[in-house]
Amino acid sequence: MKICFATNNKKKIEEVKAALGPEHHIVSLEEIGCHEELPETGNTLDANAFQKARYVKEHYGVDCFADDTGLEVEALNGAPGVYSGRFAGEPRSDERNIELLLERMKDQSHRKARFRTVIALILEGKEYAFEGVAEGEILEEKVGTGGFGYDPVFRPKGFEKTFAELTLEEKNQISHRGKAIKSLIEFLSQRKF
Repeated sequence: MKICFATNNKKKIEEVKAALGPEHHIVSLEEIGCHEELPETGNTLDANAFQKARYVKEHYGVDCFADDTGLEVEALNGAPGVYSGRFAGEPRSDERNIELLLERMKDQSHRKARFRTVIALILEGKEYAFEGVAEGEILEEKVGTGGFGYDPVFRPKGFEKTFAELTLEEKNQISHRGKAIKSLIEFLSQRKF
């Protein structure tokens, strides 16, 4: 049995495959022949994650999981939140999103933020949800070249480095996605596929 990770983001797939390990057969959207953009019109992370997972299950008949992640900045009343990927509009651009975030945070001394990931899993006809949170703060400028998204401006609590400076292994240990994946792994490890 195979399970699809419903994303076109190759870095996310790398993170998840590294976290899940070789005993789980994870396939990408490309591998199941899905080349269209998945719908993502919900106004919560949960809604978006389930919308994507249900789309793949309905159109391709494959058990799957999908995630949605948001950066929630306290000084911006939780923004960009569910709109993190398209914060600066279309076409999506990590660079423009970071620029807009830093501009909005320019005169803020309160820089507390958190990343939150929700994973929606559809397996054997049932739906499950898993969540992970990483607390931290927004820096005043980009630091580091790894990762993706807002990683260069997010420093997790208790660390001197941004997500963009951590190795993939280090990031998986403490990240929002890593925590949600850990819950998913614990659940999947009780099942063989």
